[in-house]
This record gives sequence, C-alpha cells and structure tokens, in this order.
Amino acid sequence: MAKVPTARIDKLLSSMGYGSRKDIARIARAGGITLSATVLVDVTKRIPIMPDLPHRMTICGEALDPLAPMVILLNKPVGMTCSHNDDGALVYDLLPNRWRLREPRLSTVGRLDKQTSGLLLLTDDGDLLHHATSPKRRVKKTYRVKLARPLKGIEGDLFASGRMMLENEDKPLAPAELEVVSTTEALLSIAEGRYHQVRRMFAATGNHVLELHRGSLGGLKLPDGLASGEWRLLSEEEVSSIFQ
Repeated sequence: MAKVPTARIDKLLSSMGYGSRKDIARIARAGGITLSATVLVDVTKRIPIMPDLPHRMTICGEALDPLAPMVILLNKPVGMTCSHNDDGALVYDLLPNRWRLREPRLSTVGRLDKQTSGLLLLTDDGDLLHHATSPKRRVKKTYRVKLARPLKGIEGDLFASGRMMLENEDKPLAPAELEVVSTTEALLSIAEGRYHQVRRMFAATGNHVLELHRGSLGGLKLPDGLASGEWRLLSEEEVSSIFQ
C-alpha cells in the first residue's frame, strides 16, 4: 500500500496562498482553522494529505481550496491576456486572489491572444501542461472563426494540404480541417500552436479574422452553460478526455 504523504499545516496552507507561515499561525490562534470540526492551534503539526482534505478542513469558516494538482476550465473573455505580468486585465484576475500565490504556480495551458475568447485551461500540473502542448501529442484545437470577407472556396483544400507555408517560416503547416458554417464563418481544427496561427492562415488567403473563439481542446468541449468569464474545476475524467 502506498504511503500517505503528510505536510505541516502552516507549510501546506502557505503554499496554497493563504499567507505566510506567521499569517497561518495567527489565523490558528484565533480559532480560524478546523479539521473534522476540531480547532487546530498547533500549525507545526503534520497532517495526512488525503483527497478529502478540502471537505474536512476549513479556513476562516470556508472550505479549504482544492489541493494540487488542479485543472481549471475558463471561458476566456475578449480583452484579457494570458500572462502573469502584462499590464491590463489578466485571466488570473478572474480567479480567487490567493490562487496567484499558490506553489506550484498556476499557468495557462498554451495561450489565447487578447482578442480571442473561449476554452482556456489553467493548471499547476506540469506533466499535463507539457503533454497538452507537446507537438508530438497533436492535441486538436477547434476554433469558430468570423471573417471580414466571404470565403473563396479554396481554403479547405489549402489548409488540409500539409503544404501551406506562413510568412517568415520555413516549415509547412500540418494539415488542418475546415468546416464551412456560412460564407463568412467557419470552424477550423488545428493540431499545432504557432504564433497567431489561425489569424495568419486566413490572412494568407487574403482575408481577415474579426472574431475568434476556441470551442474545444482534444475531446474536451466548452460547456454551453459556462458564461464568458466563468470558470470551474475539471474532474480527472474530463482531463483525460483531452487526449481521447
């Protein structure tokens, strides 16, 4: 049987963004930390790190945040940047403030540019981040595209050819799938993540992307009921669906 890991209470809560170890000790002295309804005062005590810990521990009357690793599904709005440090609105602004202080740090799984909306994952799971973005895994991403001008009818074959070259690059794009929705709207599925790839692909055909929205990543789809700016945690089964 695998050994259950343990951690000091102050170290655990500090790594989850609740404050410094001194802050945690102060909260405990005020009776603000409970485990299975028992008030914990000695924050140097080690406790087992079990999956049900967030259901048994409270901090200042609220349930403990999810343990690492966690995966967040966000419906990214237009106008927000996938960065920790850029000026302006950041996707991390939509999450609880203390989550910015978590260790390991939350990071976006790939990026959506400022003017692109839709499905975005954030995680502190380094292995997932690597596998989901690795070119070798060829995880498909599907975007709904609204265009400034009507499609010419050549785009589907060109994108699927595996021979399309983007400006200032020396390697052709992998085949991509285009599904026409209307004369100025389409669904485009790609298995790469080059810089502004979708916008550059349509620009190469003489068109301009007005709106870009990611609807799926692998087998994971953005839920219809998740409004712009909203987020929720993913289950293990949902995370696994990315690679199906």
